[in-house]
Amino acid sequence: MTTMALLIPLLVVAGLVLLVVIFVIGLYNGLQRKKLGVENSWSDIDVQLKRRHDLIPNLVNSVKGYASHESGTFEAVTAARAAATSASGVSEQAGAESMLTQALGKLMVVAEAYPDLKANTNFLQLQEELTSTENKIGFARQHYNRTVNTYNEATKVFPSNIIAGMFGFNEKDFFELDENEAAAVKQAPKVEF
Repeated sequence: MTTMALLIPLLVVAGLVLLVVIFVIGLYNGLQRKKLGVENSWSDIDVQLKRRHDLIPNLVNSVKGYASHESGTFEAVTAARAAATSASGVSEQAGAESMLTQALGKLMVVAEAYPDLKANTNFLQLQEELTSTENKIGFARQHYNRTVNTYNEATKVFPSNIIAGMFGFNEKDFFELDENEAAAVKQAPKVEF
């Protein structure tokens, strides 16, 4: 009887420990899945950004043939592309992409001044591909930011915040335009000849 009396509390304690371990494993796996979702959604953005970066030299070369005196604009686009391709980390990438978007906006304004260029089939195809890529980047960015929000929320709410702190699940950055850059992108640049 004394053996049985000792065995029951031991089984209860072992059962509780097992439940806690299963609970911790579940929280850890949930955080890991969310982290992998963030990484996967960033790779979707990265694919589209690379496509955008590959289209830009062709677009610049198309415009160059018509507007050779606009070398400052071409240099700005080339420099912004170089900065964007060498950026690392979400925040740095977002800033570099904002600058590239501004430079591309100026390039498109220059292109508008040349009717022959606007009628050029190659230029129109490149412009369409760039527009399509920009849309895909926008959708991928929205998905990424939603995924980051879900992950960040999971790292901050109880009880998963305890597991996140124990296992190094750190907050992720959103992929956003800076407010000043976003305002500049929304306004068409002024070009004077």
